[in-house]
Amino acid sequence: MTIDAANPPSDLKPTHKRSANRLLAAVRRGDYDLIERHLLPVELARGQVLFEPGDDVVTTHFPGPRTMVSLLIVTRDGREVEAATIGREGAIGGIVSAGNKPAYGRAVVTIPGPALAIPTATLETLKAASPAFSDLFSRYADALLAQLMQSVACNALHSVEARASRWLLATHDRAGEAIIHLTQESLAEMLGVQRTTVTGVVQSLEERGLIRRHRGRVEVVDRRGLERHACECYAAVEDHFALLLPEVDL
Repeated sequence: MTIDAANPPSDLKPTHKRSANRLLAAVRRGDYDLIERHLLPVELARGQVLFEPGDDVVTTHFPGPRTMVSLLIVTRDGREVEAATIGREGAIGGIVSAGNKPAYGRAVVTIPGPALAIPTATLETLKAASPAFSDLFSRYADALLAQLMQSVACNALHSVEARASRWLLATHDRAGEAIIHLTQESLAEMLGVQRTTVTGVVQSLEERGLIRRHRGRVEVVDRRGLERHACECYAAVEDHFALLLPEVDL
């Protein structure tokens, strides 16, 4: 990815705020002053690949409001399944690996929107300069690892309907609004199942009054009901995140 520092898109300037990303919002004021001038606003498009397996992750992205990125595991025959969902509460790239190491999976934008980008090498320099800054990102890395581990159990043990409910809840948290801009094709890809399977699941959730379908969108109607319908993995991941990062509000 090429970042044009001289001419960032004018329509993205409002996203260049500390509050655009909640992980950044949790950075201490003095440390944020160090990172702010290196953050460049970008617009991430649906389906955009931020990195592939084996790539050096040279850019770290902090998603803004509504923006969602999935970390996917890609099999030898080209199939993929989601291992983690990242929105405005976190960052993609240069977090777990500390940069300059090849990516294991694929990062794909599932819900388009604004983000802030920074060269991973610069982020690493700032982390080395501030113990508090480094500690915040280390705790986030632990929370992300917990999500990855829980996804393994979830994909192996729980029904598609429970997993879909969990995914919708996680996306609802990060989107910050009742309407989730998501196609059934995208949801099927994230869950690693056929579109026909997802169609039946979404229809079942709608008949229960939990969601409402629109063209290219899903509206969460009954949040509490959807929580009861989801598997235990949703609460486990969110509770662990709150324990590790109480200053980062989902």
